Parts: sequence; C-alpha cells; structure tokens
Amino acid sequence: MDWKFLEGLLSGVNKYSTGFGRIWLSVVFVFRVLVFVVAAERVWSDDQGHFQCNTRQPGCTNICYDYFFPISHIRLWALQLIFITCPSFMVVLHVAYREERERKYKAKHGEDARLYDNPGQKHGGLWWTYLLSLFTKTTFEMLFLYLLNYIYDSFKLPRKVQCDASPCPNLVDCYISRPTEKTVFTYFMVGASVLCVVLNICEILYLIAARVVNRKYRGSNRASSRKVHAAASAGCDGCKSSLVHD
Repeated sequence: MDWKFLEGLLSGVNKYSTGFGRIWLSVVFVFRVLVFVVAAERVWSDDQGHFQCNTRQPGCTNICYDYFFPISHIRLWALQLIFITCPSFMVVLHVAYREERERKYKAKHGEDARLYDNPGQKHGGLWWTYLLSLFTKTTFEMLFLYLLNYIYDSFKLPRKVQCDASPCPNLVDCYISRPTEKTVFTYFMVGASVLCVVLNICEILYLIAARVVNRKYRGSNRASSRKVHAAASAGCDGCKSSLVHD
C-alpha cells in the first residue's frame, strides 16, 4: 500500500482542520501509519508460516489457522486506516467545490467580486460537512474496535489454541508465533485508535460549542444594533416634533 499517496492527500485536510484535527492527523501518521509500516507488518509477516499444530494431518494446520484468524490483524488495521481517513476527503472536495464557484463568480462579476470571505472557513454547508466527517470517522473507529474484539474474543493473543475442525483427526494443539510481541502491538494500536476517538469527540464538542457561542454573539450584536437604530429613530422623531411645535 502506498501510504505516501494517502499522506499527500491528507496534508490538504490539515489546512482546514481545527487544533484537535491537526493533533488527530499527527496521531494517525506517527502512532498508527508509521508503526504499522515500520514494525507491525514485520511482526505479522511470519504469522501463518510459523503457526504450528501437533499433527501432520494434511490441511489441518491451514484449517485451524483460518478458523482462529479469519482475517489478519494487519489487513484489518489497513482497512481501518483507509476507512477513517477517507471521510476527511469530503472536506477537501467541499472546499474545492467552493473554490470553483468562487472562480466562476469572479470571472462573471470581476476580480473584486467575492462569493465567500474564505472558501475554507467552516461556515454554512462546510461546517456540516466537517461535522459529518467527524461522526463518520468516529463510527468507523468504534466499529473496527468492536470487530477486532469480536473476531478474536479479546485483544490479547493466546500462546496455545485448540482445534478439532475437519480434517484434523482429533482435538489438536496449535501454537501462535511470538504471541507476546503481537499482543503488545495489538494493545498499542487499540490505544491509538481509542485516542483518535477521544480527539474526534473533543473536536465535535468544540465545533458545536463554537457554533453556539458564535450564534449568541451575532444575536447580541443584532439586538444592540436594533436598540441603537430605535433610539436614533426616536431621537429624530423628537427633533421633528419640536421643530413643528416651534
């Protein structure tokens, strides 16, 4: 998998992210993608080759391996990284759509005309797109954590498993290679995933709180401007009535 291509695409997302979003992107690439590429893939490289059972029955070892490992941790994590990063492209595409509208608007009304104050500013539809991407990423994170725990019953890999699936002649013992090392990496990746979920939730709360505060601020400004306008109108009416009286 070409992770550099993914990094190049996500670097554009960083420009439109909040502080929480930038931290999330750093955690994804430093603690997940980098660890995945540099270390985790090598730890699981001998996964099936060193999975041994105490029988020489042809096909028994393969069947037992497929029974206990229906999908490799590495492939599951690769899918997880793809699914949690793709929603961020929704923001990039929305900004690109705004920039194209801005370009057409300037071409029609002149270079001084502006349709948006800043196409990358999270207002209106872009705010909803950004919020939707956060909800989608959080949902995928929690879904993959559930799948990992559901498939393997635990995040801890056992040293020995027992299998009696056909064509095994009886209940056989099978041994996983380097279970302690794989358990350490599993807990590390799970911890990084949980941290990303926490960052996403914090960013969601931050966006909602900022939106509420911004609306209250605008409402107070409108109310004060109306009071000033009403006072000015009342003053003018008083001036007119005094002039008529005189």
